[in-house]
Amino acid sequence: MKPKLEIVAGANAGRSRSHNRQVVLDFVRTAGQIGRAEIAKFSGLSTQAVSNIIADLQTDGLLLERGRLSSGRGLPAVQYALNPKGGYAFGFEVRPDALFVALLGLDGQCVFSRRMGLENTSPDHVRERIRVLQQTALDQSGIPANRTLGAGVVMPGPFGATGLSNRGSELQDWQDIDAKALFEDALGLSVHLENDANAAAMSEHFTGVAQRLKAYAYLYFGTGLGLGLVSNGRLMRGAFGNAGEIGHVMVQGNQGPIMLENAVSRLSAQTHLRDAGIHAASSEDLEALHAQSCPQLIDWIRATAVPLGNAVAIIENLFDPEVVILGGAMPEPILDQMIAVAALPERSVANRANRLQPRLIRGGSGRMTATLGAATLVISHTFTPQIAVQS
Repeated sequence: MKPKLEIVAGANAGRSRSHNRQVVLDFVRTAGQIGRAEIAKFSGLSTQAVSNIIADLQTDGLLLERGRLSSGRGLPAVQYALNPKGGYAFGFEVRPDALFVALLGLDGQCVFSRRMGLENTSPDHVRERIRVLQQTALDQSGIPANRTLGAGVVMPGPFGATGLSNRGSELQDWQDIDAKALFEDALGLSVHLENDANAAAMSEHFTGVAQRLKAYAYLYFGTGLGLGLVSNGRLMRGAFGNAGEIGHVMVQGNQGPIMLENAVSRLSAQTHLRDAGIHAASSEDLEALHAQSCPQLIDWIRATAVPLGNAVAIIENLFDPEVVILGGAMPEPILDQMIAVAALPERSVANRANRLQPRLIRGGSGRMTATLGAATLVISHTFTPQIAVQS
């Protein structure tokens, strides 16, 4: 059964060719396969305009014919679907100790991924290393450079010099750098620059648990803790791209007020274990300890119940999301147990008797979560109409 399509207005005026292409592509992506008349019905574009756009998209290699569908009288309607090999999106993630790259097709499938260690994170060194990763990805995947649509690059926030700058988990020497311009020059591509939480949140919208959601929040476990907010399929970025720095918010903990990421983050778990003489340098180490029912790790998970629950209630009461999603570079079994023990306060706008899903669920996790999300930013821009519908 086809997904339910919603009306998204196209613009018949000639000023918005790019917008109309995005409208058509988004209908095709959402439906899986669809005919011209159906796109025209839901978009308000004329059938001739839709036909012209589809012809252009086929010429560009973005759409394929997928047979015909009979719906009554007349000739069966030609069905169109995305060409997964019609375009590719790069995703890069810059971390304090490594660079990650992923290359995704239009269907969101990863065709190449790689990690490269970083000797230092100076802008010049990162620029050189990211060029090497780009060429390696193209050479080993066999994808022509002219089939790449752009690149998403994610970095830990905050962006710019702020009162939260110069913390140990942040990249040094980047506060006064125009990172977007630097990466566009290095890659020769249009670049979408985001923090890791926002990128991971958009990945859930296209290929994860949020595909049918309009408004949701994504708590991202990196080294610290970030928050991606999505409303009507669009990121809420804030004035300078720093919305969602929730790790620095004070919440009520088990023994009084505490900064959230000091109680609920991968770094806080590793610190708790280190204080007990247990080394856990990676997510893989944490997952192994959880599989062994490590008492100290279980204690830490239980200790997250109150601060995590209070953080979720803050998010719910401020943004009224359909659901709050946990994900990122934290093992799935740990996230599942954190969700199970979370003490969600009753005093929340999300505490409704008619809820269709839990208030807190797990999304994608793993060390490539934000990298894949970075590539999704490009795919999102390709498909999502950018002109607001006027009422």
